[in-house]
Formats: sequence, C-alpha cells, structure tokens
Amino acid sequence: MFVVAAIAGSIAAWHYWQLDLTLSHYDARSHLVVARRTIDSLTPSWRQLGAVWLPLPHVLNALPVQLDWNFRTGFSAIAISIFAFSCGLAALARYLTRHTESLLAGVCVPLAALANPNVLYLQSTPLTEPLLFGLALMALLLVDDWLISPRAHRAHRAGLCLAALVLTRYEGWLICAALVGLAYIARPDGRARIRLTAYPVAAVAAFFALSYLSSGVLLVTSGFFTPDNPARHDPALVFDQIWKATQVVAGPVLIAGAMAGAGVALFRFRRSSRQSLLPLSLLASVVLPFGAFYAGHPERVRYMVPLVVAATALSGVAFSIVPPRVRGLAAALWLGLAIFLRPPFSATAPMLTEAQWETPFREGRRIITRYLRTNYDGTPILASMSSLAHYMQESSEIGVQIKNYVHEGNGDLWMDAFNAPHHHVRWVMVEEQAEGGDMLAIRLRSQPDYLAGFTRVAEGGGLALYRRRP
Repeated sequence: MFVVAAIAGSIAAWHYWQLDLTLSHYDARSHLVVARRTIDSLTPSWRQLGAVWLPLPHVLNALPVQLDWNFRTGFSAIAISIFAFSCGLAALARYLTRHTESLLAGVCVPLAALANPNVLYLQSTPLTEPLLFGLALMALLLVDDWLISPRAHRAHRAGLCLAALVLTRYEGWLICAALVGLAYIARPDGRARIRLTAYPVAAVAAFFALSYLSSGVLLVTSGFFTPDNPARHDPALVFDQIWKATQVVAGPVLIAGAMAGAGVALFRFRRSSRQSLLPLSLLASVVLPFGAFYAGHPERVRYMVPLVVAATALSGVAFSIVPPRVRGLAAALWLGLAIFLRPPFSATAPMLTEAQWETPFREGRRIITRYLRTNYDGTPILASMSSLAHYMQESSEIGVQIKNYVHEGNGDLWMDAFNAPHHHVRWVMVEEQAEGGDMLAIRLRSQPDYLAGFTRVAEGGGLALYRRRP
C-alpha cells in the first residue's frame, strides 16, 4: 500500500505540476514563506515560526526551503506530503486488514481516499492537510495497537504520533482528543492513560509557549480573516454548508459507507468491542469548520476534505460484517463505484476550483513583478506578510528574498516602518482588495497622506506598489 500510494501520489504531483496547479493555492505559497523566514529574514529566529499556524510542517521544511530552487517549487514540502499520506494509507490498510480479516478489503478501501480527486490534489501540494491525514491514520493504528497490547513502548509510540498530530493542524487537536477519550473508554487504566496523554499535552503546552513568545498571546483566534460568511452565528446554516460541501467532495459512495461503518462501530461497542469506536475519532475534524463558519470565516471546501479520509476509514469498518467469502469482492466493487462517481483527475473537483480562485489576481500581479525586475534596488520593502506571504514567494522568481521585506514578524522594525514609512523604507506594497485590504490599505484609507512622498508606480491583481520619491 505504501509503495502504490507513493507511486500514484508522485504521478499525481507531476500531473498537477504540468498544469501549473501545484502552487496555485495561496496558502501553499504562504506555508513555504513561513518555513523560509526562520533563516531568510531581517530578524531570523525560531520566533519566525509564528503563532497562527502550527509549527511542525514549517520545522520540517525550514532547512530545505533555504535552497532557492526548492523555495520556488515547493519540492521538499510536496515530498513530505506524499510520504506522510502514503504512510497514513499503509497504516489504514494494516488497521482494516486486522479488523476485517480480509487483505483485499484492507487494500481496496484506502485506495478510495487516494483516488478521491480532492485528496489527491492536496497530497500533491505543500499544503499541510496531507501531513494531518497521514499522522491521524497512523495514530489510529498505533492507539489500536496499544489497546490490543498495552505495553509501555506502544504507549510511547502512540503518544509521539499524537504529539506530532497536534503540532500539524488544529483539526489534529480535535482528532487527538477524540482518540484519547475513546481509548480511555476502552481501557480505563490510569497509569496507561498517563503514558498515552503526556506527549500530546506537552506538545500543546510547547506550542502555547511558542505562541506567547512570538505574539504575546497563548492562542491567536482573530485578526486573520474577515467575518463575511452569511452563516455567521447561524448554526443551522453552518451545518447546511458543511453537509453540502462534504457531499460534493466525498461523494455518495463514501458517505453511505461511512454511515454504515459508524452504525457497525456503535453496534459492536454496545455488544462486545470497546475499541470499535476509534475510527469515529476522525470525524472530530468537523468541529473546526463548524466553529470557523459560525464565527464568520469564509466558506472553504478544503476544511471538509479531512472528512473524506474519515469516511474512508469508517467505510472499511462496514465491510467487517460482510460475509467473509465475498468481503474482498464487495470492497473492490465499492471502490470501483467510488472511482466512477469521483474520477481521480477530475478537472471540476471542488478543491481544484477553490485552489484556482486567486489565479486571475496572481496573473495581474505579474505587472508588479515586471516592474520590480527592472527597477528594484535591493532596499527594504514594507509589506504585510499576513496578507502578502503568497506574493513574497512569487517574487522569489526575480531574486527578491524574504529578508528584503519588512513584515509583522520583524517586531519593532515593522512597527517603526509601518508608523512612518517615509523614514524607513523606499518601497511599500499594499494589498487593496483581498478581504477588504490589508492593514496598510486600511491606514491609507483613514489617513490619505499616509504615503505622502511616495509615488504609485505599478498596480495589478489587487496589489499596489509605491516608490518613495527622491
């Protein structure tokens, strides 16, 4: 399973690279910037990991992306995505083979996740979801291993995997909490609980310390999106958004399988097996989009793709009640139907559509890049990284480094330049459109003479470039 997933994932990555879609999602470029700025910065340090995104993906990429070619292509981050997801599918195959007692079912079911066009696209990019998928599935297997044989070394392995999971994405916090909670129900041994829980608790505490030292708050919960979702403070509409998006990304075959698997897990829990509920923990990721949309976060189908992986795992559980002689055949037919309804390289997959919404703006920003190519003098550029990290990665194609930008991660340097740009910088970039504009745009609207002494020299794709007059 690992080899098949790695080969198929590599082919998919090459396919999307040929279509110029690998870095089309702005967050894919932004993650590369966060990893790069730990060293390539006016103020290099571990504090550059920041406090909004969890640090593990950026720590893994911090050194590789210092190579300019790798930073421009995202090669190392894509390799991590493919490797992590392949490990996760191998773990799921092992888990399902154990509980269905069918090698064919254990192999066919994980292939449904690999073949889903939305999952396949994500694992071909530097986005952090593939690492989440892989670690979540590995954690499922390792916790199950520990429940079967509660030895200390198995608790340590599961705990380390859970720690990595909670340092990858916030959905990992929810999945980890659900996994640990269900493990407690299955094995109410106080000493064993401590072994399993210590690692993820320590990891979350370490992140809180990083967040506080980087930003002054334990957890950043606002300021990184505009609350414009019509479902804001309307739980019924939030549920409707999540349900419709999940139907689109997963398809009816996976959803039906997940519902059947959830029913089987609950039935077995009541009858005999306490650990049968473990796969339900993967559904805990839905709490994140629910909370985000309720707070007004723009609707994103990407937040529902983890549910595709959860539905796959639960579908495998459903095959455990199929008669043994036809169990593998039933799984193979189910896989074929899932692929038929959701072809792997569908050009209309919701995740591909969402990833390309910013492409027209990206093309428009080439005007800025062309101007900088011929006129940039290497002096600092004032720009908000929270709004323009994706363009900072784009500008690397003409040799502009992250250390050429003055951004929020530079602390006092940023504050001084932001408050009085004419005293500190020769260049200013302003994002004027996305989510109502960045903080520079907001200041310029409220204070028209904010950039007095600067000339607007180029604009495109919602981005404006100002140059200080001699």
